[in-house]
Amino acid sequence: MLIVFTAVIGMFMAVPTPQDLPLIETIFGTLGIGLAAASAAAINQIVEQKFDAEMKRTEDRPLITGGLSQKQALIFAVAVGLIAMVMLVLLVNPLTAGLTFLSLIGYAFIYTLYLKHATPQNIVIGGAAGAAPPVLGWAAVTNDVTVDALILFLIIFVWTPPHFWALAIAKKDDYAKVGIPMLPVTHGVKFTRLQVLLYTILLLIVTALPFLSKMSGLTYLIAATVLGGIFLYYAIRMQNPELKGMPMKTFGYSIVYLMLLFSFLLIDHYLSF
Repeated sequence: MLIVFTAVIGMFMAVPTPQDLPLIETIFGTLGIGLAAASAAAINQIVEQKFDAEMKRTEDRPLITGGLSQKQALIFAVAVGLIAMVMLVLLVNPLTAGLTFLSLIGYAFIYTLYLKHATPQNIVIGGAAGAAPPVLGWAAVTNDVTVDALILFLIIFVWTPPHFWALAIAKKDDYAKVGIPMLPVTHGVKFTRLQVLLYTILLLIVTALPFLSKMSGLTYLIAATVLGGIFLYYAIRMQNPELKGMPMKTFGYSIVYLMLLFSFLLIDHYLSF
């Protein structure tokens, strides 16, 4: 949902008014990006079966419960991935197809097969693939990547560590059991809490960039400040180890935060024309 949503916001932010959106590129760009994301997610679950079966967080996934066979999942992943690439090349533009393909490879293979199991900085480095959607949406309707598109990328890139490390703290025992070196497993929960706080502060700074670059106006800046302030409140509360439920509450808010932040980007964009 967030991948497609932020990609669509990227499309709207790339043009002065909704009337300037090219219909074919908007429709098939959205479909292509969504199908590529589905392919990457399916490949992730195929590759991670052994670990998913041992983790409480993932033990109900269809490959683990027998709802789907590995062959069915592989056919699905390859089919929707190929459809996505053909659609993007023929009906959108080669730039979007190439960037989407790199994102798919980055998440499904480089992150899942290597980074996730190689370094506690897996989320930071691998976050580039997850931060790509607004750039893909931007490229789909303009056949270009600008500084403003990269600012949208940077927002999601900086948002990813506090978003995921909050979850990793809550699910630390699961990751430790299967030997995945998430930050709370390798460096401890206290250190990870601090990283969540520091990245949240950095996120507050980065989310001011759309206003400073004149991509967005005062409405967005006020919303970003309020939403970021709430995120910071959660991150500060998380520093107290006695508040056991705060990591999952912070994780839950982080999803709402990103959706609202990008919604206000769009609202502000509408108010400005």
